Parts: sequence; C-alpha cells; structure tokens
Amino acid sequence: MCQNHSRRGLNRRSFVASGFAIAATAGFAPVAFAQTAEPYPASPDEAIARLLAGNARSVSGDLVNKHDISGRAERANGQKPFAAILACADSRVVPEMIFDQGPGDLFVIRVAGNFLTEDGLASLEYGVAKLGIQAILVLGHSGCGAVAATIESIEGHEALPGHLQGLVGAIEPAVYEAMKDHPKDLAEAAITENARMTAEQCAGSAPIMSEAVASGKLKVISGVFDIASGKVILS
Repeated sequence: MCQNHSRRGLNRRSFVASGFAIAATAGFAPVAFAQTAEPYPASPDEAIARLLAGNARSVSGDLVNKHDISGRAERANGQKPFAAILACADSRVVPEMIFDQGPGDLFVIRVAGNFLTEDGLASLEYGVAKLGIQAILVLGHSGCGAVAATIESIEGHEALPGHLQGLVGAIEPAVYEAMKDHPKDLAEAAITENARMTAEQCAGSAPIMSEAVASGKLKVISGVFDIASGKVILS
C-alpha cells in the first residue's frame, strides 16, 4: 500500500510555485502589526522558545491570554503571526490554548491527521513568504483517530469508505516506518513519526520553504500534544 500513494496527498494536482507567487503579490502585502505586548521574536529559535514557554503556562494554568475581544479593532489593520501550527482537526486540539497565544499570534492550518496537503502547503508558503513566519510546528496528538483508522485499515486489509481512504493513503507511510522498529505501542510511535515526516517534507519543499530554511529564516519542527497533561513534547 505504501508504494501506491505519494507521501502526504500532494498528488491530486500539480502545484505551480510561480502561480502562487503571482497570486501572492497581486493583492497580499505584508502588514507589520504586533498582536500582543510581548516582543516579536528576533529569530526562529526565539519563536520556538515562545511557543514552548506558552505551553508551559498552559500546562500550569498560569495563562496570560484570555481570548477576549480586546484589540479586535486594531487587529483589523493587519496581521503578523510569529509561528505557524499544522495541527489535527481533532476538536480537543486548540493551538492558541495549547501555547497560550492570543488572536493573531499563530497561523493555524488544520486537517485530520496533520499531514501536508497541497492547499496546506500553499497556505504555509504564504505565511512564510508574505507574513514573515519564522517557525512551523507540525503538531500530532495523543489518541489521534486518523492514525488509529490508518492502522486498522492496514492491519485489516480493508479500504475505508468515501474519501477517508485518501486520508489513509497520506498517513500510512508513517505507520509503515514506525512498524520497522516493532514498537510496543504502534499508534503512539506512528503519531510521532507522522508529525516528524510531515515536518521533514514541509522543510524540504522547494522553492519557498527549502530556501527559507537554508537561509536560517525558518525552522520547521514537529511535536506531539498529550491531551491528558496538556504538554507538548518536541520530536
């Protein structure tokens, strides 16, 4: 099955980078705008540190962002998110709460199984090229139903109905990779591997991502959010 699908569902149609560049410059100009009083990170490492510090506050309950309506009028002037999160569509995974960030701080892409689609990649490229995003975190989570369904499909040799099989085709390479080490908990290992492989694919995507990474302007990392504890562990 692994050989019958290209990694991460990017084979639906060809993605033309030059076309995206034209569209991005036609009507989308970057707007420098600070959402919070916290200084804008000066580097990708600082952006990642800010995410982790926010997660530590979220775990302890010492939150600084209350997600109220204050600043709504100012936010209408533009956006300047410092990081992007590629997360699962699971209703329990809320990046702004997980990292204790306010509206406008994070550029969030969500799809069941947190894998990279054509449209998700284009969105992230926009965030990097036009909004100046410095860090991308691919965020898996404990008890991921999309990964569990993929494992069940593989082990049961049975295709899922409707468009769900497309999701399986995107996630199964990570499951097969995790299987190589014969882990005690295959689902847990596959969740981590799925996030890691997605981050690797994102960082290597040419030309926008790979050039930003090579120049040191962008870092792409992966991690897993534990729903029970609220903690994010980088992988």
